[in-house]
Amino acid sequence: MSLPETTRRMLEMIRFSHTVFALPFALLAALMAWSAPAANGQASGFQLRQLVGIVACMVFARSAAMAFNRIVDRHIDAGNPRTAKRHLPAGELTVAGVWTFTLICCVGFVASTLIFLPNWLPVALAIPVLLFLFGYSYTKRFTSFAHFWLGLSLMLAPVSAWIAIRGEILLQVPSDIGPAIVLGLVVFSWVSGFDIIYACQDFEFDRDAKLRSVPTWLGISGSLRLAAVCHFASVLLMAALPALFPALGMGWIFWVGVLAVAVLLMYEHGIVKADDLTRVNVAFFQVNAIISLGLLLIGALDLWL
Repeated sequence: MSLPETTRRMLEMIRFSHTVFALPFALLAALMAWSAPAANGQASGFQLRQLVGIVACMVFARSAAMAFNRIVDRHIDAGNPRTAKRHLPAGELTVAGVWTFTLICCVGFVASTLIFLPNWLPVALAIPVLLFLFGYSYTKRFTSFAHFWLGLSLMLAPVSAWIAIRGEILLQVPSDIGPAIVLGLVVFSWVSGFDIIYACQDFEFDRDAKLRSVPTWLGISGSLRLAAVCHFASVLLMAALPALFPALGMGWIFWVGVLAVAVLLMYEHGIVKADDLTRVNVAFFQVNAIISLGLLLIGALDLWL
């Protein structure tokens, strides 16, 4: 198999396009970190070097985590009719090849954290972050709250971007990292909610295979209700961001964005029913991609205008 063809299949395997779920929130956190006054009253200002570092870290970390997940879940995927045609179960890629790709992405992620020096925190936290991301792949084997581990994993995106730019952690300067924590909680509740919806497709398989998930615990109807609670919390947290941190300078444009996200989430829950899961993929990718990219655009306009 040629290198371009192998690369194409690797990117298909890790659903590279799904990077749009977390990357926009990391970039929004970066915009807030660049524009918000620091403890000394000064804003750090935009730096191209930091932008390149954030994008590189996000792409490498997510790619490594997804490839590792495909390796760990390959036998489960082979038994599930919905996932049996994925690249590893179908034999389109080898385990050795995917391991090589995973290790390259890990090295790329750690190397990308060096861009932020002399801020040493990204380098110091690189391995713990990777281990936490990899841990998600095992969660469905021992807890029904695997979706919330995924939410925490993506929550790291805006929090890590803030730390990389500001060089601060929560215990040192709580008031400074607060906006990133709230934005991270928005991501946590939003991702956890839509992953619960997505997992409803595998309810019967997971139950028969003794795998744990919210749908196998609460059933499909109960899971959709819990997902709605998560998304309601995410809208509330979005609305709280400008109210809790007026120094960010977010105004009516951001509020329009919050309203738009609320409408989109209501639409998402309107098209997915307990007795009709045929539109889950529309809800999962299309609607949520619009939410993440749209909120970045709205936030950028609000901060810049």
